[in-house]
Amino acid sequence: MSAAQTATPETAIAVAQHGDALLSVRHLVQEYVSRGPGGVKAGVVHAVSDISFELGVGQTLGIVGETGSGKSTLARAIIQVEKPKSGEVYFQGRNIVGIGKRDLRRAHAQIQMVYQDPFGSLNPRWRVEDVVAEPLLGHTSMSRHARRARVRELLDLVGLEPDVYLRRRPLELSGGQAQRVAIARAIALNPALIICDEAISSLDVLIQAQVLNLFEKLRSELGLSYLFIAHDLATVRQISDQVAVMHLGQLAEIGPAESVYRAPRHPYTKALLDSIPGLDPETGIARRPVPLTGEPPSPLAPPSGCRFRTRCPRAQELCAAETPALTEHDPGHFAACHFPLEAPVAVEGIVASEDALRASIRSTPQTDTVATPVTTR
Repeated sequence: MSAAQTATPETAIAVAQHGDALLSVRHLVQEYVSRGPGGVKAGVVHAVSDISFELGVGQTLGIVGETGSGKSTLARAIIQVEKPKSGEVYFQGRNIVGIGKRDLRRAHAQIQMVYQDPFGSLNPRWRVEDVVAEPLLGHTSMSRHARRARVRELLDLVGLEPDVYLRRRPLELSGGQAQRVAIARAIALNPALIICDEAISSLDVLIQAQVLNLFEKLRSELGLSYLFIAHDLATVRQISDQVAVMHLGQLAEIGPAESVYRAPRHPYTKALLDSIPGLDPETGIARRPVPLTGEPPSPLAPPSGCRFRTRCPRAQELCAAETPALTEHDPGHFAACHFPLEAPVAVEGIVASEDALRASIRSTPQTDTVATPVTTR
């Protein structure tokens, strides 16, 4: 494009659609009242501020950002664990904000979550077959025999031998095996959307690769869509069609994964990429990460205008006076910055490193190669 186009509320949607959008989040706001001693109001935590995006059928949207940027709060608002202060969440064409418990329960059958700590999300007293069968009991009228057959099918689908794992309890599993059980439970009802909230962060690198391969396999075989929340930019690039970068409750940048990683337009996105160690593709010399200077502002009192301006090397007076709008710089690639990075900034170190990582992951075995140790926590 010869000139950037400023996004209106309707066009500030960077995720390309495959037919009708499966999920459409519009101007979502979530805030919490902070109280001090005696219950006196101390301020308002601006956790999510005017977030809009769309997710097409069969797509994966990766959401990245520093700790405290509002990623998990956004996920909780989408599934209505807590009703947002304002905004709309359209799932399969219907606004699920404020709907009744019965209708929300039906929506939850089609929206499942996989959490960061598999052991924390699985009942330690239950056996694996009971854990995986739980959604079938709550949402279907299947007979006991049919449930047991479905549980065996699900375990086989996620790479666990049913005869070996059906009668085990979560603490008799490794971390990767426990996360596979959690994934089996999440897909039990054939959902349309799975929200992965730091789903591989607690696993070691080898098991991370295996679980990522499993997610891709299930997306291909079952037609799943994912919201993939992570702080690891390398992981997000590998699995995502689109990437959204969050900073202090707002969208800093959103667009196709390759475009965002190879040509970031927002200084915050570039700072995140620069903080990743890598290798020079020509010399093989390790590239030292460049830390982002300054302390993140408090969500209790975010800066005026652009919330990144207090740490941004490109900040000017306009940044304090006006909040930047999401502006399209390349097809489908938006950034909220008054002074965006004009020329494409090729982040060669991370690209080269990721190409090598992606090749190694493709050759990684699909199942856990470890034995079946008892994990104590």
